[in-house]
Amino acid sequence: MPQPPLNALRAFEAVARTGSFRGAAESLFVTQPAISHQVRHLEQWLGAALFDRSGRVPRLTPRGVALARDLTTAFDGIDAACRRARPGTAEGGLVVAAIPSVAICWLIPRLPGFRVLHPDIQLHVIYAHHGHAIDFARTDLAFTFSDAPPTGEGLTAERFLSGRSVPVASPALVELPDAPLTAEWLLKAGLLHDSDTSGWKTWFARVGQPVPDRLPGAMFEDFNLLRAAALAGQGVALCSLSMIQPDLAEGRLVQLSDIPVLEGFDYYLTQSALTPRDAPRLKARQAFLSWIAAQRGGE
Repeated sequence: MPQPPLNALRAFEAVARTGSFRGAAESLFVTQPAISHQVRHLEQWLGAALFDRSGRVPRLTPRGVALARDLTTAFDGIDAACRRARPGTAEGGLVVAAIPSVAICWLIPRLPGFRVLHPDIQLHVIYAHHGHAIDFARTDLAFTFSDAPPTGEGLTAERFLSGRSVPVASPALVELPDAPLTAEWLLKAGLLHDSDTSGWKTWFARVGQPVPDRLPGAMFEDFNLLRAAALAGQGVALCSLSMIQPDLAEGRLVQLSDIPVLEGFDYYLTQSALTPRDAPRLKARQAFLSWIAAQRGGE
Protein backbone atom coordinates (compact mmCIF):
# COMPACT_ATOMS: atom_id res chain seq x y z
CA MET A 1 0.00 0.00 0.00
CA PRO A 2 1.44 3.43 -0.91
CA GLN A 3 2.37 5.86 1.84
CA PRO A 4 -0.39 8.31 2.86
CA PRO A 5 -0.09 11.85 1.42
CA LEU A 6 1.36 13.77 4.38
CA ASN A 7 0.71 17.26 2.98
CA ALA A 8 -2.91 16.34 2.39
CA LEU A 9 -3.21 14.93 5.92
CA ARG A 10 -1.78 18.15 7.37
CA ALA A 11 -4.20 20.25 5.29
CA PHE A 12 -7.20 18.16 6.35
CA GLU A 13 -6.20 18.28 10.03
CA ALA A 14 -5.89 22.08 9.82
CA VAL A 15 -9.40 22.36 8.35
CA ALA A 16 -10.83 20.23 11.13
CA ARG A 17 -8.87 22.08 13.82
CA THR A 18 -9.70 25.63 12.64
CA GLY A 19 -13.24 24.85 11.53
CA SER A 20 -12.89 26.18 7.99
CA PHE A 21 -10.89 25.91 4.80
CA ARG A 22 -10.00 29.59 5.10
CA GLY A 23 -8.73 29.14 8.64
CA ALA A 24 -6.61 26.20 7.55
CA ALA A 25 -5.12 28.24 4.70
CA GLU A 26 -4.17 31.05 7.08
CA SER A 27 -2.66 28.72 9.66
CA LEU A 28 -0.55 26.91 7.05
CA PHE A 29 0.30 30.08 5.04
CA VAL A 30 -1.10 28.73 1.77
CA THR A 31 -4.08 29.61 -0.42
CA GLN A 32 -7.59 28.32 0.21
CA PRO A 33 -7.74 26.56 -3.20
CA ALA A 34 -4.54 24.72 -2.26
CA ILE A 35 -6.21 23.44 0.91
CA SER A 36 -9.29 22.32 -1.04
CA HIS A 37 -7.09 20.51 -3.56
CA GLN A 38 -5.19 18.67 -0.82
CA VAL A 39 -8.39 17.61 0.96
CA ARG A 40 -9.90 16.22 -2.25
CA HIS A 41 -6.61 14.44 -2.95
CA LEU A 42 -6.83 12.82 0.48
CA GLU A 43 -10.44 11.76 -0.10
CA GLN A 44 -9.45 10.21 -3.42
CA TRP A 45 -6.56 8.36 -1.78
CA LEU A 46 -8.84 7.05 0.99
CA GLY A 47 -11.69 6.29 -1.36
CA ALA A 48 -14.13 7.90 1.08
CA ALA A 49 -15.66 11.33 1.70
CA LEU A 50 -14.43 13.23 4.76
CA PHE A 51 -16.91 16.10 4.39
CA ASP A 52 -20.64 16.21 3.78
CA ARG A 53 -20.95 18.89 1.09
CA SER A 54 -24.74 18.74 0.68
CA GLY A 55 -25.26 21.94 2.70
CA ARG A 56 -23.95 25.48 2.33
CA VAL A 57 -21.01 24.74 4.62
CA PRO A 58 -19.11 21.43 4.37
CA ARG A 59 -19.35 19.37 7.56
CA LEU A 60 -17.12 16.54 8.72
CA THR A 61 -18.50 13.07 8.28
CA PRO A 62 -18.16 10.64 11.23
CA ARG A 63 -15.18 9.14 9.38
CA GLY A 64 -13.69 12.62 9.07
CA VAL A 65 -14.20 13.39 12.79
CA ALA A 66 -12.41 10.20 13.79
CA LEU A 67 -9.51 10.79 11.40
CA ALA A 68 -9.11 14.42 12.48
CA ARG A 69 -8.97 13.40 16.15
CA ASP A 70 -6.26 10.82 15.51
CA LEU A 71 -4.27 13.16 13.26
CA THR A 72 -4.27 15.98 15.80
CA THR A 73 -2.87 13.63 18.44
CA ALA A 74 -0.28 12.31 15.99
CA PHE A 75 0.87 15.75 14.79
CA ASP A 76 1.13 17.02 18.38
CA GLY A 77 3.37 14.07 19.14
CA ILE A 78 5.53 14.68 16.06
CA ASP A 79 5.91 18.39 16.88
CA ALA A 80 6.85 17.64 20.49
CA ALA A 81 9.38 14.99 19.42
CA CYS A 82 11.01 17.36 16.92
CA ARG A 83 11.24 20.12 19.53
CA ARG A 84 12.95 17.79 21.97
CA ALA A 85 15.38 16.57 19.30
CA ARG A 86 16.32 20.03 18.01
CA PRO A 87 19.50 21.61 19.50
CA GLY A 88 18.61 24.30 21.99
CA THR A 89 15.15 22.87 22.60
CA ALA A 90 16.05 19.85 24.64
CA GLU A 91 14.47 19.22 28.01
CA GLY A 92 14.61 22.41 30.03
CA GLY A 93 15.72 24.47 27.01
CA LEU A 94 14.13 27.59 25.57
CA VAL A 95 14.30 29.30 22.15
CA VAL A 96 13.72 33.07 22.22
CA ALA A 97 13.49 35.11 19.02
CA ALA A 98 14.00 38.86 19.22
CA ILE A 99 14.16 41.67 16.70
CA PRO A 100 17.66 43.21 16.69
CA SER A 101 16.67 46.35 18.64
CA VAL A 102 15.26 44.37 21.58
CA ALA A 103 18.06 41.80 21.44
CA ILE A 104 20.90 44.35 21.49
CA CYS A 105 19.42 47.20 23.54
CA TRP A 106 17.22 45.41 26.07
CA LEU A 107 17.56 41.64 26.31
CA ILE A 108 21.25 40.78 26.02
CA PRO A 109 22.48 43.38 28.55
CA ARG A 110 20.15 41.80 31.14
CA LEU A 111 20.78 38.12 30.37
CA PRO A 112 23.65 37.63 32.86
CA GLY A 113 21.11 38.13 35.65
CA PHE A 114 18.87 35.43 34.21
CA ARG A 115 21.75 32.97 33.94
CA VAL A 116 22.64 33.57 37.59
CA LEU A 117 19.07 32.80 38.65
CA HIS A 118 18.56 29.86 36.28
CA PRO A 119 21.89 28.26 35.32
CA ASP A 120 20.08 25.02 34.45
CA ILE A 121 18.03 26.57 31.62
CA GLN A 122 19.65 26.37 28.19
CA LEU A 123 18.67 29.60 26.43
CA HIS A 124 18.96 29.91 22.65
CA VAL A 125 18.53 33.50 21.42
CA ILE A 126 17.88 33.98 17.71
CA TYR A 127 16.93 36.95 15.54
CA ALA A 128 13.33 37.68 14.62
CA HIS A 129 13.39 39.68 11.39
CA HIS A 130 10.85 42.48 11.09
CA GLY A 131 8.20 41.70 8.51
CA HIS A 132 9.02 38.00 8.33
CA ALA A 133 6.87 35.26 9.83
CA ILE A 134 8.27 33.45 12.86
CA ASP A 135 8.26 29.67 12.88
CA PHE A 136 6.66 29.03 16.26
CA ALA A 137 7.14 25.30 15.76
CA ARG A 138 10.80 26.13 16.45
CA THR A 139 10.37 29.12 18.77
CA ASP A 140 8.97 29.39 22.29
CA LEU A 141 8.86 33.18 22.70
CA ALA A 142 9.31 36.12 20.35
CA PHE A 143 9.88 39.85 20.81
CA THR A 144 8.50 41.82 17.85
CA PHE A 145 7.45 45.36 16.89
CA SER A 146 4.11 46.17 15.24
CA ASP A 147 0.97 48.29 15.32
CA ALA A 148 -1.18 45.40 16.60
CA PRO A 149 -0.65 42.25 18.66
CA PRO A 150 0.59 39.31 16.56
CA THR A 151 -2.08 36.70 15.91
CA GLY A 152 -2.02 33.08 14.86
CA GLU A 153 -3.13 29.60 15.75
CA GLY A 154 -2.15 28.83 19.34
CA LEU A 155 -0.35 32.16 19.91
CA THR A 156 -0.70 34.47 22.92
CA ALA A 157 0.66 38.03 22.65
CA GLU A 158 1.03 40.80 25.23
CA ARG A 159 2.33 44.35 25.01
CA PHE A 160 5.91 44.38 26.20
CA LEU A 161 7.17 47.97 25.82
CA SER A 162 6.01 51.17 24.16
CA GLY A 163 7.31 52.04 20.71
CA ARG A 164 6.94 55.81 21.37
CA SER A 165 9.87 57.57 19.68
CA VAL A 166 11.28 61.10 20.07
CA PRO A 167 14.15 63.14 18.61
CA VAL A 168 17.52 62.43 20.25
CA ALA A 169 21.12 63.30 19.52
CA SER A 170 24.60 63.06 20.96
CA PRO A 171 25.43 66.03 23.22
CA ALA A 172 28.65 66.35 21.23
CA LEU A 173 26.80 66.88 17.95
CA VAL A 174 26.16 70.62 18.10
CA GLU A 175 25.18 73.14 20.73
CA LEU A 176 21.71 72.02 21.73
CA PRO A 177 18.94 74.60 21.27
CA ASP A 178 17.19 76.23 24.22
CA ALA A 179 14.10 77.04 22.16
CA PRO A 180 11.81 74.44 20.53
CA LEU A 181 13.35 72.64 17.60
CA THR A 182 12.96 74.20 14.19
CA ALA A 183 13.28 72.64 10.78
CA GLU A 184 16.21 74.94 10.07
CA TRP A 185 18.11 73.78 13.17
CA LEU A 186 17.39 70.11 12.52
CA LEU A 187 18.45 70.26 8.90
CA LYS A 188 21.66 71.97 9.94
CA ALA A 189 22.32 69.32 12.59
CA GLY A 190 21.48 66.55 10.12
CA LEU A 191 18.61 64.08 10.08
CA LEU A 192 18.97 60.32 10.50
CA HIS A 193 16.20 58.12 9.10
CA ASP A 194 14.92 54.69 10.09
CA SER A 195 14.33 52.95 6.72
CA ASP A 196 12.60 55.97 5.10
CA THR A 197 11.69 59.62 5.70
CA SER A 198 8.14 58.99 6.94
CA GLY A 199 9.06 59.32 10.62
CA TRP A 200 10.47 62.80 10.27
CA LYS A 201 7.67 63.91 7.95
CA THR A 202 5.15 62.88 10.62
CA TRP A 203 7.14 64.65 13.34
CA PHE A 204 7.37 67.94 11.41
CA ALA A 205 3.62 67.85 10.76
CA ARG A 206 2.85 67.25 14.44
CA VAL A 207 4.88 70.20 15.68
CA GLY A 208 3.36 72.49 13.06
CA GLN A 209 6.62 72.97 11.18
CA PRO A 210 6.54 73.12 7.39
CA VAL A 211 7.76 69.83 6.01
CA PRO A 212 10.78 70.49 3.80
CA ASP A 213 10.41 69.38 0.19
CA ARG A 214 13.52 67.31 0.62
CA LEU A 215 14.64 65.58 3.79
CA PRO A 216 18.35 64.84 3.46
CA GLY A 217 20.22 62.46 5.70
CA ALA A 218 21.38 58.87 5.85
CA MET A 219 18.85 56.03 6.03
CA PHE A 220 19.42 52.96 8.15
CA GLU A 221 17.72 49.60 7.68
CA ASP A 222 18.03 48.57 11.30
CA PHE A 223 17.35 50.45 14.56
CA ASN A 224 20.74 49.45 15.97
CA LEU A 225 22.48 51.10 13.01
CA LEU A 226 20.35 54.23 13.51
CA ARG A 227 21.18 54.35 17.23
CA ALA A 228 24.89 53.84 16.53
CA ALA A 229 24.89 56.76 14.11
CA ALA A 230 23.17 58.99 16.68
CA LEU A 231 25.66 57.95 19.37
CA ALA A 232 28.51 58.79 16.97
CA GLY A 233 27.18 62.34 16.60
CA GLN A 234 26.16 61.98 12.97
CA GLY A 235 22.74 63.60 13.32
CA VAL A 236 19.36 63.66 15.05
CA ALA A 237 17.33 60.43 15.14
CA LEU A 238 13.82 59.44 16.14
CA CYS A 239 14.48 56.68 18.66
CA SER A 240 12.26 54.55 20.87
CA LEU A 241 12.50 55.73 24.47
CA SER A 242 12.13 52.14 25.65
CA MET A 243 15.29 51.12 23.82
CA ILE A 244 17.54 54.08 24.70
CA GLN A 245 16.78 54.70 28.38
CA PRO A 246 20.34 53.70 29.43
CA ASP A 247 21.79 56.06 26.79
CA LEU A 248 19.71 58.94 28.15
CA ALA A 249 20.41 58.12 31.79
CA GLU A 250 24.17 58.00 31.20
CA GLY A 251 24.25 61.09 29.01
CA ARG A 252 25.27 59.42 25.77
CA LEU A 253 22.12 60.77 24.11
CA VAL A 254 19.96 63.80 24.87
CA GLN A 255 16.21 64.01 24.28
CA LEU A 256 15.46 67.12 22.22
CA SER A 257 11.65 67.14 22.28
CA ASP A 258 8.67 65.54 24.00
CA ILE A 259 6.67 65.36 20.76
CA PRO A 260 6.54 61.68 19.77
CA VAL A 261 5.89 59.54 16.73
CA LEU A 262 4.98 55.84 16.52
CA GLU A 263 2.68 55.94 19.57
CA GLY A 264 0.50 53.36 17.78
CA PHE A 265 3.38 50.88 17.55
CA ASP A 266 4.55 48.71 20.42
CA TYR A 267 6.95 45.91 21.22
CA TYR A 268 5.11 42.63 21.82
CA LEU A 269 6.07 39.41 23.56
CA THR A 270 4.40 36.42 21.90
CA GLN A 271 4.41 32.81 23.01
CA SER A 272 3.40 29.61 21.27
CA ALA A 273 1.21 26.90 22.71
CA LEU A 274 2.74 23.90 24.45
CA THR A 275 1.23 20.47 24.98
CA PRO A 276 1.21 18.74 28.40
CA ARG A 277 4.07 16.52 27.28
CA ASP A 278 6.25 19.65 27.03
CA ALA A 279 6.20 20.12 30.83
CA PRO A 280 10.02 20.63 31.24
CA ARG A 281 10.05 23.41 28.63
CA LEU A 282 6.89 24.90 30.08
CA LYS A 283 8.70 25.24 33.41
CA ALA A 284 11.63 26.96 31.66
CA ARG A 285 9.28 29.31 29.85
CA GLN A 286 7.47 30.28 33.05
CA ALA A 287 10.81 31.03 34.71
CA PHE A 288 11.81 33.28 31.79
CA LEU A 289 8.46 35.10 31.76
CA SER A 290 8.65 35.70 35.52
CA TRP A 291 12.15 37.11 35.10
CA ILE A 292 10.97 39.38 32.25
CA ALA A 293 8.11 40.66 34.43
CA ALA A 294 10.57 41.44 37.25
CA GLN A 295 12.86 43.31 34.86
CA ARG A 296 10.01 45.43 33.57
CA GLY A 297 8.79 46.11 37.10
CA GLY A 298 12.16 47.52 38.05
CA GLU A 299 12.17 50.11 35.26
